[in-house]
Amino acid sequence: MNYTRLWIGLAIVFVLSFAVLGYYGGEIYQTMPPIPKRVVTETGDVLFTEKDIMEGQNVWQSMGGQEVGTVWGHGAYVAPDWTADWLHRESLWILNTWSNRQFGKNYDALDDETKAALQSRLQKEMRTNTYNPDTGDLVISSIRAQAFAAISQHYTSLFTNDPNFAVLRDDYAIHENAIRDPNRVPPLNAFLWWATWSCATNRPGDTITYTNNWPNEPLIGNVATGSMVVWSVVSFVLLLAGVGGMVWYYARTKHSESEEAFPERDPLLALSPTPSMKATLKYFWVVAALWVIQVALGAITAHYQVEGSSFYGIPIAQWIPYAVTRTWHTQLGIFWIATAWLATGLFVAPAVSGYEPKYQRFGVNFLFVCLLIIVVGSMAGQWLAVMQKLDLSTNFWFGHQGYEYTDLGRFWQLFLTVGLFLWLFLMSRALWPAFRQSKESRHLLALFLLASAAIPVFYIPALLWRQHTHLAIAEYWRWWLVHLWVEGFFEVFATVVIAFLFTRMGLLQIRTATSSVLFSTIVFLFGGIIGTFHHLYFSGTPTGVLAFGATFSALEVVPLVLIGFEAYENLTLSRARPWVSSYKWPIYYFIAVAFWNLVGAGLFGFFINPPIALYYMQGLNTTSVHGHSALFGVYGMLGIGLMLFCLRGLTSQRIWKTKILAFSFWSINIGLALMVVLSLLPIGLMQTWASVQHGMWYARSAEFMTQNIIHIFVWLRVIGDTIFSVGALALGWFILGLKTGWSLTDQPLPYADDNLQKT
Repeated sequence: MNYTRLWIGLAIVFVLSFAVLGYYGGEIYQTMPPIPKRVVTETGDVLFTEKDIMEGQNVWQSMGGQEVGTVWGHGAYVAPDWTADWLHRESLWILNTWSNRQFGKNYDALDDETKAALQSRLQKEMRTNTYNPDTGDLVISSIRAQAFAAISQHYTSLFTNDPNFAVLRDDYAIHENAIRDPNRVPPLNAFLWWATWSCATNRPGDTITYTNNWPNEPLIGNVATGSMVVWSVVSFVLLLAGVGGMVWYYARTKHSESEEAFPERDPLLALSPTPSMKATLKYFWVVAALWVIQVALGAITAHYQVEGSSFYGIPIAQWIPYAVTRTWHTQLGIFWIATAWLATGLFVAPAVSGYEPKYQRFGVNFLFVCLLIIVVGSMAGQWLAVMQKLDLSTNFWFGHQGYEYTDLGRFWQLFLTVGLFLWLFLMSRALWPAFRQSKESRHLLALFLLASAAIPVFYIPALLWRQHTHLAIAEYWRWWLVHLWVEGFFEVFATVVIAFLFTRMGLLQIRTATSSVLFSTIVFLFGGIIGTFHHLYFSGTPTGVLAFGATFSALEVVPLVLIGFEAYENLTLSRARPWVSSYKWPIYYFIAVAFWNLVGAGLFGFFINPPIALYYMQGLNTTSVHGHSALFGVYGMLGIGLMLFCLRGLTSQRIWKTKILAFSFWSINIGLALMVVLSLLPIGLMQTWASVQHGMWYARSAEFMTQNIIHIFVWLRVIGDTIFSVGALALGWFILGLKTGWSLTDQPLPYADDNLQKT
């Protein structure tokens, strides 16, 4: 079969998509909010300098950054968005000051006409851009200088140990003395003021702010723009058109496909694991352990929303505060999923080629030790950072970078990058002989190597920001990593690995697998690469980012509409021959991936992706709905499925006791669904309503989040969390039983070779 057109199509998608990403990366440098050399009053008093703002950004990172509330809508969900919170507090302080000076009473006590006049005056005060690019000075009025002093005092009391703020700290799940050194507080206030100024001030010569009028704040006229509405409508139309085209293509190609001839015996069991393949077994023990720990940390992190400093009365915040547990919970999720996929690659490569390179086992063991050091070392550094035991420079290198999903200190990021390239080297040397052995599978092998190479290559963006990089630029590169690495090329890699497993088992023809994987990669990356921009609508980016992000993030959903067919095909494969029943539960996890791909990545993803939706929802629990159902539902389920596939080939060739495996599968999926439906989604929808009606500040405020109805839904999460956790423990127990023997029967696997049955 000629695959030339598919390869050309893939190359065109790569070149054009990354050209767009690169071009707008350059544009961000021109449109991002400037950092003034000095912020001065009209009388010439210097409030703070560029150095203070940059140092304040580092202070914010050291205390957990995006793991403690959000800035520009990115981060954790318990504490406020600090930019929305500061903006509302500053606006009210100015309005009340004007009102008391002129009318002798607070702003809320005025009649509507008088309120409107003061609000119009406030909008002119806040939205007028007084930054002078020639001098680098940002000149503000005396009223704003007084407001800065007042709001700074509020945040100083909050982040230190003022007893009057103990209740508010508890509501925000912020531990006492989150900033221990009092000299760090003024720079932090300077950074938060600048980040808020970017949200409130119009771009030069324009009528929208640097953050495209985000957050929604009626007091200063921050409302949704026309471009948000237009490009949201365009995204809806393109989604419908894409779905129609995909269904037509699927019906046309599936009609012409020939029937597969499935083997009578299991070809995979005829494979004798090589020493390096056997060495991957310990990776999967670590995967199971990390997952159980992550689930436990998730329960603690969720509980912080009702007891901000305790866990059922135990004052754990003084040892592991919310910023630490959420960091570890998020990071361990990435670690165990990535480890499962990397181990699968190391297992599959020699299986495909039938070749064991010299010292391959040593390389696999060495890489394992490196990964353990990175996991333990980075977690220790993050704890030291949040507990304020590191200086700011040491924090950048070994502590907490404060950017969600990329929290590792720079040293650990460099270490991980080297480890990923070592993994690629081990993969490539084991796969390379297969190119000479089989011309038929060369295209699938080439795609396998391409997907493998993308994993270390696209981790490099994590190294492209520095300690004092502008927040807008750091966000640009961060989303290259998070979206392209976590949500992009890992999925391509996993798709190819599954295709290899099924072709090796004789359940898919190489020709069918190659064409399907190539086409799926083209379709997914066509929307997925430029779709990175949907994370950057409100991060100091130009309007073009909003247009491209809305358009292509809608196209990301298109291939997911046919996911039901994929699930049906996987179910069909699981019943193809009696011997396939040995792989029933790994295949069922692939079916779960298909389901959560449609629901978590597709429905809940598109629910928040259009600009007009994300304008009101960014940083709310609706994001958490998508995050849990897509990150674990897709990538976590896939990691478990791949792990079970490999364990089937690595453990004793005896029949598994699958009752506990079945129990864990349904518990995990039902628990995840209940977690979303009973808790995260209702809270997110109530927050969205509050955001539309009153502003983002209110949807994230302690006043809103401590309502009884919110606490009821938070407690309802215990139902889903408990079922999910029991399923996780059951799976861990089953995997441990593969080592001890309690998960195995005395019966050998049927349809396996006699010599394997005796092992």
